[in-house]
Amino acid sequence: MTIDVKRSEVILKGDPQRVISRIFIPGEEELIRGTSRAKDVLDRCLSLSATQVHEELADTVARFTGRHRNLEEKFGLHYSAVQHLIDNEDAIDLERKQLIGAYLTQEYAVEAAAYFNPSLVAHPDQEGLDPDHLRFVMSVRAVGEGHISTMVFRTGVIDPDGNVLVDPACPFATTRAHRYTVLRNELIQQSAIDAGIDSADIQFVLGMLPDKFTPEDLNASLNLLKMRPEWTDHPGNIVERLQEIGRNSYEVDFEDDTVLSERVLWPVASDERRGIEDARFVRVADDLGKTAYRATYTGFDGTHVVSRMLETDDFRCFSSLKLTGKAVQNKGVAFFPRLIGGRYCALSRWDRESNSIAYSDDGYHWDEIRSFQSPKQPWELIQIGNCGSPIETEAGWLVITHGAGAMRQYSISAVLLDLEDPSKMIGALSSPLLTPNPDERNGYVPNVVYSCGSLVHRGKLIMPYGFSDYRTSFVTMDLNEVLAAMERI
Repeated sequence: MTIDVKRSEVILKGDPQRVISRIFIPGEEELIRGTSRAKDVLDRCLSLSATQVHEELADTVARFTGRHRNLEEKFGLHYSAVQHLIDNEDAIDLERKQLIGAYLTQEYAVEAAAYFNPSLVAHPDQEGLDPDHLRFVMSVRAVGEGHISTMVFRTGVIDPDGNVLVDPACPFATTRAHRYTVLRNELIQQSAIDAGIDSADIQFVLGMLPDKFTPEDLNASLNLLKMRPEWTDHPGNIVERLQEIGRNSYEVDFEDDTVLSERVLWPVASDERRGIEDARFVRVADDLGKTAYRATYTGFDGTHVVSRMLETDDFRCFSSLKLTGKAVQNKGVAFFPRLIGGRYCALSRWDRESNSIAYSDDGYHWDEIRSFQSPKQPWELIQIGNCGSPIETEAGWLVITHGAGAMRQYSISAVLLDLEDPSKMIGALSSPLLTPNPDERNGYVPNVVYSCGSLVHRGKLIMPYGFSDYRTSFVTMDLNEVLAAMERI
């Protein structure tokens, strides 16, 4: 059966004018580390006359204020990072402090290099829409200077025919948010076990702490550990290792006055410092019907990848933590939207080339794996994986897949899994749904089409996709056509 795959005329690309303001310490640049030159810059700024300070600050504010919210607030924040280097700090007036902060600030265009690998979910706010329309939230992987990946968001509406209208992005971009850490005892314990820390020491440190605690609580418990008589004979530096585990969990609350498309999730944890990649969002509901969103994403530190998780109710407040277990030790984890048989389930590509189901009792530690698909078709012989969380249909779990073939060209297809036993594949397409057309072959990474999450609206499958790791578009197809084209297994 032929599937009518309709490409949208909407093509989204990164806007180099959407910039964030970041601290800049001369000599301590991101990619080329050296001796800090902050003190020399401070001394030169302190030698400027009051007139020079006033004129340079006024000119800087005039040229850059229109590109940022609260720019002068950022100048003050960046000044505070170096004020300890100034001998007579109280004698400096506000204008000079602001100018020093301006010298220690740089713009970063978060999406100037690439804008791809989107994930689509229903928006938490559907008020004001006709019932046959659907408002959505789409996460996008954005790449800027130095190949640093961040997460940005777009919103829009899907009409009854499956046509996609994307709202204009906010002209501002910001990482301005409250960041703090709340640690979960169970997760810290599992991460410590995975790191090979002695179980007796783990129990001593964590046994005195509640289910949720702060880094300060952890440090207090670690100090008690060091007071134990046997501490001097203990191998390894447990304190530093447990503190590092703790630093990899964090929460981010964006300011109330920011809009969704303005918010940029910037790498915070050490295991994601070079990038937040390929978020796969899914909408979930608890037993009381409360809706929330969970996403997996890949953290990249420049050498290694880890699977991490985001949780949010409103796309303003996010919590992030590292997942544990052998089933999530690679890219491409995607959560199911509900429990199956009382357990959490996820798609996994733990072996880097085939599709599996991972199981968890708590949704955080994933050790049990069952494979259901290996590369067989010519267009997927190198490796296969998923393109986002499974979609529940009456026929089974619809899983959009990707495969890499000759010349490392990526294609997108689909399989069907049993509703009660998702490790059982009951159907598969014999050919791809989507391959790069001539207009999509060239970009940051050529010959790639890739998605991180689709949704169904009024019988239409709406799939956003990135092409050539460069830009983003959409395809729409009839869900029944896709299901009818499945070859039963």
